[in-house]
Amino acid sequence: MLENMLSNLNDNQFVRNYKRMWPLAKPFWPAALLALLICIPVGALDAVIALFLKPYTDVVIVGKNMESPWYIPLLIVGFTTVQGLLNFASAYLNAWTGGKLTMSLKSKLADKLVELEPAFFDKSTSGEVLFRFNSDAELSCSGLLGNLKSFLTRICSSIALIGVLFYNSWQLSIMAIVILAVAVAPLTRVKKLLKKLVQKNNIYVSQLNSMYTETFSGNRTIAAYNLKNSQKTRFDSLLAHVFQLSVAMTRRTAWITPFMHFVISIGLGLAIALGSWLIVSGRITSGNFVSFLTALLMLYTPLKNITNVAVSVQNSFLAIDRVFDILDRPVAITDKSVCAAMPQELESIAFDHVHFGYTGGSEVLHDITMTIRPREMLALVGNSGGGKSTLASLLPRFYDVTGGCIKINGTDIRDFRLQELRQNIAYVFQDNFLFEGTIRDNILLGDPKASASDVENAVRSAFLSEFIAGLEHGLDTYIGERGVLLSGGQKQRIAIARAFLKNAPIVILDEATSALDNKSEAIVQQAIDNLMKDKTVIVIAHRLSTIRNAHRIAVINEGRLVEIGPHDALMQKPAGQYRTLYETQFKTRSMDV
Repeated sequence: MLENMLSNLNDNQFVRNYKRMWPLAKPFWPAALLALLICIPVGALDAVIALFLKPYTDVVIVGKNMESPWYIPLLIVGFTTVQGLLNFASAYLNAWTGGKLTMSLKSKLADKLVELEPAFFDKSTSGEVLFRFNSDAELSCSGLLGNLKSFLTRICSSIALIGVLFYNSWQLSIMAIVILAVAVAPLTRVKKLLKKLVQKNNIYVSQLNSMYTETFSGNRTIAAYNLKNSQKTRFDSLLAHVFQLSVAMTRRTAWITPFMHFVISIGLGLAIALGSWLIVSGRITSGNFVSFLTALLMLYTPLKNITNVAVSVQNSFLAIDRVFDILDRPVAITDKSVCAAMPQELESIAFDHVHFGYTGGSEVLHDITMTIRPREMLALVGNSGGGKSTLASLLPRFYDVTGGCIKINGTDIRDFRLQELRQNIAYVFQDNFLFEGTIRDNILLGDPKASASDVENAVRSAFLSEFIAGLEHGLDTYIGERGVLLSGGQKQRIAIARAFLKNAPIVILDEATSALDNKSEAIVQQAIDNLMKDKTVIVIAHRLSTIRNAHRIAVINEGRLVEIGPHDALMQKPAGQYRTLYETQFKTRSMDV
């Protein structure tokens, strides 16, 4: 009964959340159903002790007779033992089902995570992702099953105990139920009291998770710039906010428990007073009263912790809401229902009046039109923040254009299957991400089915052979998270070897050498030269010396294409922006020398 009242606090939310989770639980429904069915006798057996106390009190305590109820203690022990065994079985089945459900939900969230477009990650922190995709999943499943098990157990127990109450005295029962309704009435405000505080608390916990990640990844920067104290101050500030919210949640809900104690004490006092009168007037026996009072205490006892249960239920429901906010979130970059086939031979890449702006921001690229020919090397240069990397990121559809279109062989790239489009593009970034594992693991990401000879050729082409030969474990050398045990040049060459193995007809190089020293740059540039052979290449370059051999150079300033042509032709323009950039850069370098 108590759990039934609790569920009715927000029936629509209760039903909606269980309906949402049902498709995930459906594969495991036999075990889940058995676990729930076991809750029926587990709850109902709570009434056995209270029921048996009537004959025991009337015959033994009042009547001083041991002939009839000698079996009652044995039955109580027997029923309690059965209840304990059933509780164990139910707990085990719930743990098994809960584990399976958590795995299923995390799997769906992982599928969603890798489908989400880069724009989602642009606006999310690592702490938020960790919290919403991991912690919320566990809280949703554990809370869902735990609350459902508790709900069924308590409702069966309540029904059985209420039956005992009415069996002994309908007058006392009506009074007890009225008191019970008054006691649980404040729980209707729990969600309203907690929702905003829980949301704020989750934000701060996400920020704490982000700080842990930043401290791990940025430990050298923290050491180099003596940031220990400032980081500690940030930690302490966030912890203080979490503490204040915890206290606020307690302040808003803790009063419910003493209020319930007060109301219940009134109920017990009235029950004793009314029960005494009924005994004296001969309307009930002493056994009726003892049995009634025991059942009433067993019914009221869970109310002592019901505030915590209510908070737990609301936390679980809020977690489920957050999980399904993610699962129901539409993916911005998707395939059409009918897709065109990727061409076997590349004939052209056309940017046709392309416009682009990030969601909620001003336009970044304005009316860019140009065509890249097959096996052409096109360099993108211009001022920092001018839109070069953004323009290149539109080709593999990291983002979709907001105006115009990009075409391959005359077909809008949005008409191709996304996986096939990206399979035809190798992307080498300035700061390439290496995954935890070995050198071989990271290279094979280009083509997991590649043969040993293909890997060897990729290693050789990326000028990694000498480096790997000097390692004790060669290609099977562990490189640490994000390749922390490698130098910048080594990481870039592993990324290039990965691109070699992919063997895509289109290559995008996003300032792939700009963060390297001269020696590393020279080696990496040789590897890049190998990678670009017989490929259509887009190079984003800051150092103009690296792109003099490009077939054409496109100057992108303030999101606009201001010049395009070969190096020599652009240098012939007296006031050309490329010439100005080139002369300024080389003048600066000669002064440095």
